[in-house]
Amino acid sequence: MSQSYESIFENNRKWVESKISQDPTFFEELAKTQHPDYLYIGCSDSRATAEELMGAKPGEVFVHRNIANVVNTLDMSSTAVIQYAVEHLKVKHIIVCGHYNCGGVKAAMTPQDLGLLNPWLRNIRDVYRLHQVELDSIQDEGKRYDRLVELNVQEQCINVIKMACVQERYILEEYPIVHGWVFDLRTGKIIDLDIDFEKVLKDIQKIYNLTESDWVMNRKTN
Repeated sequence: MSQSYESIFENNRKWVESKISQDPTFFEELAKTQHPDYLYIGCSDSRATAEELMGAKPGEVFVHRNIANVVNTLDMSSTAVIQYAVEHLKVKHIIVCGHYNCGGVKAAMTPQDLGLLNPWLRNIRDVYRLHQVELDSIQDEGKRYDRLVELNVQEQCINVIKMACVQERYILEEYPIVHGWVFDLRTGKIIDLDIDFEKVLKDIQKIYNLTESDWVMNRKTN
């Protein structure tokens, strides 16, 4: 255990040396500021790291992770991250990324008292309730599990779109765009669920319009 822990610092030393050998000013530039185009909201699962699966460099992706990539507007952590990313970092894209074989989603499908996890997993159970007819019609348990992962991503994207800071900046600049992805651990591929951002925005306008203004949905012409 001690050797495993100490190896982290040795790996860090080698990483620093590698970066400096490629670019002597790498850390000097890295320390100045960040201008990421992407906010990535993903699962805390140790097998699905944002930068690695996206092939991104330090400074390119602002990251928030929690169990089963949930966006609950009562959770100050995720909402603070989203607001900071939208209002201060001016990200152009918000990605909610789930993954197949997600332990959090699997736990939410299990009729078991999981203690402190219950309130968190209730968010995913609510997704099951919303889509129960579709999910219960899937006989294969593995495919039903995969579909709930996808639907959870879809519903969390909608939760992002409900937020006032996202609506207000989109009206002004037509950004950020919200995307839903699933990472397939079995193949290593990212699957774009093709969330129709503008359609979702229009569909929820009557109930979740927090802008006190008419929504302008037409794209800017070049």
